[in-house]
Amino acid sequence: MLIESDRSKKLARISYGWRKYGLDEHAIEEERWRIDQKMGPNGGFYNGYHRFGSSDSLFPGLYDDVALDCLAWVSRSDYASLFRLNTRFNSLIKSGYLYGLRRKIGIVEHWVYMVCDPRGWEAFDPTRNKWMRLPRIPCDECFNHADKESLAVGCELLVFGRELFDFAIWKYSLICRDWVKCEGMNLPRCLFGSGSFGSIAIVAGGTDKNGNILKSAELYDSSMGRWEMLPNMHSPRRLCSGFFMDGKFYVIGGMTSPTDSLTCGEEYDLQTRRWRKIDGMYPNVNKAAQAPPLVAVVDNQLYAVEQLTNMVKKYDKENNTWAVLGRLPVRADSTNGWGLAFKACGKELLVVGGQRGPEGEGIVLNSWCPKSGVQNGTLDWKVLGVKEHVGVFVYNCAVMGC
Repeated sequence: MLIESDRSKKLARISYGWRKYGLDEHAIEEERWRIDQKMGPNGGFYNGYHRFGSSDSLFPGLYDDVALDCLAWVSRSDYASLFRLNTRFNSLIKSGYLYGLRRKIGIVEHWVYMVCDPRGWEAFDPTRNKWMRLPRIPCDECFNHADKESLAVGCELLVFGRELFDFAIWKYSLICRDWVKCEGMNLPRCLFGSGSFGSIAIVAGGTDKNGNILKSAELYDSSMGRWEMLPNMHSPRRLCSGFFMDGKFYVIGGMTSPTDSLTCGEEYDLQTRRWRKIDGMYPNVNKAAQAPPLVAVVDNQLYAVEQLTNMVKKYDKENNTWAVLGRLPVRADSTNGWGLAFKACGKELLVVGGQRGPEGEGIVLNSWCPKSGVQNGTLDWKVLGVKEHVGVFVYNCAVMGC
């Protein structure tokens, strides 16, 4: 039996590990209490599925808290291999505990999820330059062939589309490693603006199944799998874009009717639950044939693509103006912005687009770090990865960091 002094020493070692990674004292106390509740009488750890005791440890010869620290730093690309080697680790992953531990320590790997051919979704690990195919969505043929939108939130990839009679949402869970049907929105829609911040996401505007342009918004909590209605925006809009910046949610661009474009933006404060209209925030007027604004936020700085000129711009929050930085590595004007992804990937901007070459067609992932600066009006784009023989059109793309 583990005596009380040994138990205290064990929790003290855990606390030391948390302080080493910069957690505040309140978070440490919460974590100590939670681990203490799950610690068995012999010093083992219980994750809700399987108890790991002194003779049933994650790594023989190591305390479980030390083993957990080690496992937290393992690349997610290696999880599939470790599944086959250690059933205890398998149970740990399925409990979701390890992803929570990584989040507390501050370990984040950004993976790119995309669809660029009929075979379905693929994931790309830029660090390992590794492609992985996801299981096929078990949806009906209508959803399979309809236009779709995507969003990464928490440890989930949400895919929005339309089934035979109504809109539907499927989600891929990193924990379950499979697709399940997601609870529908309170007011189902398409062509909306969306953004995510940690475990929450917000969708705003869009069009309902009858073609009405909406000004409503909803918040999705991935930890609960639930949707919550938010206050309405000032203006209805479709084909708009959304993002989080400085802890607030923004919507820019879009159209309020088939012929009327919006140049204003709207800011939603999660604390006051109020929308603020920002005139002239997005002066690039949308046209009915154009894609929604291509925008991304890196280090709380907003960047956008001017689709007609293929130029990257940076937003000045103080003056509500845009400054031209440099040219994209691929063309956006030839397809009115469709078939191209412009995303934030950690500390870098990511452009995913098609390219034709002597060896055929493929998708190229280019990245640029804003901290590297602009050299003579040129952005130093670097190739992160290439997917060959899949066409040149990116149907959906999302970046997940966890």
